[in-house]
Amino acid sequence: MNLGKRALILIFPVVLAGYLLAAVSVHVTQSRSIRALEHAKLSQRLEHAAAVFQNEIGRSKGFLNALLNGNSLRQYVSETDSSYRANALGVRLQESVKSLLDDPTGYVSLALLSSELKSEYYFENSWDPFAEIDEAQLNLARRLIREDKLADWTYLYEAGQRPRIVYSFFLDPIAFTRPLPSKKSSALLVQVAIQPDRFLDMQQALKKEYGSDIVLQPWPQAITDDLSASVHLGPSLYATLTVSSEHFDALMARQKFLLALGAVAMSLFSIWLIIMLIRRFITDPIATLDANVMAVMVGARDEIRDMEEKGEIGRLTENIRELHRQSVQSLKLVQRSSWTDTLTGISNRGHFNALAAGVVREAIAAGEKCSLLFIDIDNFKFVNDKHGHEIGDELLKTLATRIAERVDAITERRGQKPAILARLSGDEFAVLVRSRPGDGTVREISAAILSLFEDGFEVSDKRYPVTASIGAAICPDDATNLAELISNADAAMYQAKTSGKNRSARYSRALHDKRTRLRQIQDELRSLDPDEQFHLVYMPMVDTEGRVTGCEALLRWYSPVLGNVTPDEFVPIAESSGLFTKIDWWVINKAMSDCRQLKALFGPETVLAINISSAELHSKAIADHFADCLARHGLEARSIEIELTETFAVKFSDQLRRNIDALRQNGFRLSIDDFGAGYTSVQQIIEYTADTIKLDRALVSNLTASQSLPVLKALIALCHAKDVAVVGEGIDTPEKLSMLTAAGCDLFQGYLISKPLPIEDLAIWALTRTARYAHDDGQDDHHGRQAIA
Repeated sequence: MNLGKRALILIFPVVLAGYLLAAVSVHVTQSRSIRALEHAKLSQRLEHAAAVFQNEIGRSKGFLNALLNGNSLRQYVSETDSSYRANALGVRLQESVKSLLDDPTGYVSLALLSSELKSEYYFENSWDPFAEIDEAQLNLARRLIREDKLADWTYLYEAGQRPRIVYSFFLDPIAFTRPLPSKKSSALLVQVAIQPDRFLDMQQALKKEYGSDIVLQPWPQAITDDLSASVHLGPSLYATLTVSSEHFDALMARQKFLLALGAVAMSLFSIWLIIMLIRRFITDPIATLDANVMAVMVGARDEIRDMEEKGEIGRLTENIRELHRQSVQSLKLVQRSSWTDTLTGISNRGHFNALAAGVVREAIAAGEKCSLLFIDIDNFKFVNDKHGHEIGDELLKTLATRIAERVDAITERRGQKPAILARLSGDEFAVLVRSRPGDGTVREISAAILSLFEDGFEVSDKRYPVTASIGAAICPDDATNLAELISNADAAMYQAKTSGKNRSARYSRALHDKRTRLRQIQDELRSLDPDEQFHLVYMPMVDTEGRVTGCEALLRWYSPVLGNVTPDEFVPIAESSGLFTKIDWWVINKAMSDCRQLKALFGPETVLAINISSAELHSKAIADHFADCLARHGLEARSIEIELTETFAVKFSDQLRRNIDALRQNGFRLSIDDFGAGYTSVQQIIEYTADTIKLDRALVSNLTASQSLPVLKALIALCHAKDVAVVGEGIDTPEKLSMLTAAGCDLFQGYLISKPLPIEDLAIWALTRTARYAHDDGQDDHHGRQAIA
């Protein structure tokens, strides 16, 4: 029997007995604490269930509010034709109810009852297509009609019935608001019922866990057992759960088993540890040498220890140590070759990653900070292509040397650890600085590097037109690992590049939020259904007499994930990521489908203006798509005016000219939008065969604010010379209107006239203007001018 087996036989019983005794002591002393913990856990679970129940109540109220704020219920209640209301509007109301469900198979019901309990409408989303309002809900309606409440919720949970939360609301069918108490008899009772699935699931889960069901009753139950809890769900509704003593006994039995199992496991672990220590310190020198060699092989130790042994063991140990030294030296030579940039002689990306990762870990562990400067050479490709790769390579080598000199001088003067400089790729460099926060090291290094590029970069007595953009990120403020630190510094570098080049920028939370927001908008644009999230609003244009001559279709987006997203946000992102075609084509089709309604409101000569991206005009299919939509909706081309946006600079390619000519030949009108901003120029008036020029709101604001009437007259006269109509945008004050009118502007658009409106609200606006014109008929010209607004 060897020493290991002897130690096992002697130690195992003693260790096992000690751990079992400790387990028994823990069980005796902790049973009361466990019982209290179980009671707290039970109370917490019931409180969670109550919170879920309150959320379900809020969901039922949210269903009702969504229906009250929508058009389907309003149209159904307001419609006097019972046949049309029961068929067409009833189906639309049913679809509105279904659209509010996250789960198409989830239960929800909508009931409209008169004060005489006559069912005006009932629909429930269930497997029963002939379902009718049940007696329990009718009894609830009777009670509410007798009481003074105008809104209330009730939980119906009688045995044999579907459990549901019913939210009731008395609605004035004319004002479509909550009625006065005196008008309650003429109001409609709207009831939305939902099944509280999450609460029911929690109820079943608690029953499965504790073996007892939740008791619902109008009063709190007296608590007689430690393992009982009761919560308040609502007015006259309490939930109580009482756990039997058998459940606690089973829990304690499980604890006994775990303690016993833990005692055995700890005994085995302790014995294993003792045996390992015995082997480590008592075995013969051969075993020790083997352990040393294995430790070196797995990287746990840098070199083999001197065992201070004599004879063959000592000589064998020394020979292995010498062999290991030679292997390490060869490895270092290989690493030095593979970790050095062959062009500049500084560290390459691999070496930088290895060194910088260690610095980042050390800084985080020590509670210190380090900063990464990401440097990109602007216009380097131009120099490389124009002057050749030899000049480009010499420029990079010289730059690496000068950056190293500047950085080393600063860190040495400040008494700091040397910075890590590396060439990451092509014309990208990185500097990792171990400095204290706020000591100005990063600013000084950035300024020193940027100063190398004043009046270009000098190589061999010749200056080349290159600059540098530097992005800075600080660990751990901006990132907690190297990959994230490089990514954020790179983002800051691009921020510096877009701000004008040859400057530095610090990574910020705002930059992070901007990148995140941009990525979220891109993801949502790729996956959204335009019919579900997009809608159009229309902004009227009027002439000098106040007559509406046209409407501009404007796109609006409400995302369930992002909320309202403005066109200023998503249109540039859609264009830069190639998604604008999907949006523009939807806008074209949807706007043309509304054109007949606009003509019905403002006359058959009303022009519909549709914005599309200037980049979209490079697509060969755009003219065909306009023609197809025109034919589909039975419109005349002269009723459609195509407005070109300013997000992309317009280049007059052959394809662009062909597309514009095709649209003009088909009879479409053409408009230059936002003239005076972005990429617009007088040249475009000459190049485009446009029908309309729309003066940008910023241009209008500046010229009217400075009282530059001669400038406005000249600009509008230039447009009139090309037989082009002029529209003034951003008309929000009478002064702007008067000045543009005096300058000869043809049409006007802005909030003084009307804000962008959905087509339903636009109809109301049109009726209001008609009534006001009838009242103002016969007034003097001044009053006629004011009627434009």
